[in-house]
Amino acid sequence: MITVPKMTTKLSKISLPLRLTFLIFSMVLNCMGIVILQLSEAKVTYEKLGFLESFKDLPIAFISLFAVNFISRFGTKKSLILALTIVGICSLILPFVEVFWFYRLWFAIIGTCFAIGKICVFGIIRNNISEEKALAKTMNSVEASFMIGIFMVNIGFGWLISSQYSQFWKFGFLSVSLLCAVTIFLFSRLPVSESERIGKDHIVKDLSEIFNPTLIIFLAVIFSIVFVEQSFNSWLPSFYKKHLKVNSFFALQASSFLALFSYVGRTITANIIHRFSLSKYYLLCISLIVMVLIVIIGIQFFDTEDSRVLLFLFPVIGLFLAPLYPVINSKMIARIDKAKANLFTSLIVIFSSLGSSVSSIIMAVLFGNELLTFYPLYILSAVIVIFTISLIYFRFADKEI
Repeated sequence: MITVPKMTTKLSKISLPLRLTFLIFSMVLNCMGIVILQLSEAKVTYEKLGFLESFKDLPIAFISLFAVNFISRFGTKKSLILALTIVGICSLILPFVEVFWFYRLWFAIIGTCFAIGKICVFGIIRNNISEEKALAKTMNSVEASFMIGIFMVNIGFGWLISSQYSQFWKFGFLSVSLLCAVTIFLFSRLPVSESERIGKDHIVKDLSEIFNPTLIIFLAVIFSIVFVEQSFNSWLPSFYKKHLKVNSFFALQASSFLALFSYVGRTITANIIHRFSLSKYYLLCISLIVMVLIVIIGIQFFDTEDSRVLLFLFPVIGLFLAPLYPVINSKMIARIDKAKANLFTSLIVIFSSLGSSVSSIIMAVLFGNELLTFYPLYILSAVIVIFTISLIYFRFADKEI
């Protein structure tokens, strides 16, 4: 086992491959909005497209606990390299396959690799940082690259779709394969500390030890945050196109600004979070989201429901929504024993994927029944749920896990 005494030295060496890893997974996970947009034009129903998200999210949920044992046996570095290799190969194959069922298989494989990859990344970070605010800073910094991935997907594929080469839009996934190769090369040259190996019997024991009311409330918060995020990430381009009547290119470009604002939100948070109480900063962000949504709903119901002003207001939400996930994660994970970091991360991944899947199914119903006028109201209701559950969580957060 390799040990490095100072976490700053370790993080300065692994920062780039960690960011690239999240960038890659962001691109393949959040291309769902592109796929929905393109396949809906190919007469694939919204019901089928809504359940397509489940082929990505459910494997993430089911695989996560098994992934803990797998990662423990083979190590975080080898497991992460394997996941990136599979993603690279799958992205290389996708442009040459036309049948719809392959998208289901592709997203299932991507979801499985993401489960392994996220546990590895969180484990690496937790094994080097113990202090709560330092952990929040690092997680916001690394997860900011996740937003850049969404931005790159929308900009890059938007350009392809609107160009004379629009029929070759799937070849954009070749760039993912290239990024995978670069990231694998960087990881192969870096020493990475490995956490203590645990057996299957220890997983059951550790689960029983960490489960308590505070953790259950925390997982409910995680579920709700991802529920709201997914309502934007996968479906905002289709909302812009179907409800605001803009073309595919503009819908994707406008949606990409949500990712850009989200990146700015996480980057700013990473640099100023040490000055504030995590709970107060978190609740302030939620309050600002509510304010923006109320303005959007006011415009829809008192001005015009398809006002183009909405194109510019929705992305602003990303500025305040993006910090929620890493801030709440860092507050909880800082209290978890390092030996249980991978297991704890698997629970985060499970409830995140469930939130994403349930959100997409509900959004498919909303779009399928042409209830797009209620899109902002639906999201506002979910944000109010997050606020309520979060207040309960912070009330108990000071208790020992």
